[in-house]
Amino acid sequence: MTMHDMTPRSQPPPDPRPASGPASAPQSQSQPQSQSQSQSQSRIRILLADDHALVRRGVRLILDGEPDLQVVAEAGDGAEAVAAARAQEIDLAVLDIAMPRLTGLQAARELASLRPGLRILMLTMYDNEQYFFQALKAGASGYVLKSVADRDLVAACRAAMRGEPFVYPGAVTALIRNFLERARNGDEGPDRLLTHREEEVLKLVAEGHSSKEIAGMLVISVKTVQRHRANLLHKLGLRDRLELTRYAIRAGLIEP
Repeated sequence: MTMHDMTPRSQPPPDPRPASGPASAPQSQSQPQSQSQSQSQSRIRILLADDHALVRRGVRLILDGEPDLQVVAEAGDGAEAVAAARAQEIDLAVLDIAMPRLTGLQAARELASLRPGLRILMLTMYDNEQYFFQALKAGASGYVLKSVADRDLVAACRAAMRGEPFVYPGAVTALIRNFLERARNGDEGPDRLLTHREEEVLKLVAEGHSSKEIAGMLVISVKTVQRHRANLLHKLGLRDRLELTRYAIRAGLIEP
């Protein structure tokens, strides 16, 4: 045996990094799954109703392609749409107007009664003033034409969820024409819908005062204040305090 053979061989230094074994793999896989679940939960849940499957497929591609929108239920007519809204939680209903069994307008009325907080959009091929005003009366937050759905629908969904109306340019013209006709005929405009007391209550509600504070300011009972608030919501077709505040700003009762 030579001296070279007896010389101890140097060992490589230990690796300071922790060993990666099979036990660490599930942890790295679970993080993307939890992120995916979180993103799914934060998306706006949409019910899509149209009696043409091809239209539903195209609209779904538009909506599901957005990071904050997700179609969670589909319906082929108005009755199916109402049943779907009963069966699961949804945030927004997108309804065609001309559907069998229940029309989109009939379904909108039922959905507004069934789920007062639900936002509703009408998606239709009809550029028609009569349908437009009927949709608003039924509780719709917006009216979108199918011919420009690829341009307007996503923006309409987001506007509806912010509590803002969405109308296409032709509908704005119809609204102005309707207002001018009412003015020429001497009909009461929107500013005459409320009594003087209701305007007082609306202003104070919009300024952030509680029912008890408003009762003290106006020298009325809390119960009377609550009744005025309920009447305001009903008369104006609004849902909550936030929408009352927005209405008060538009009516010039408070500063924005």
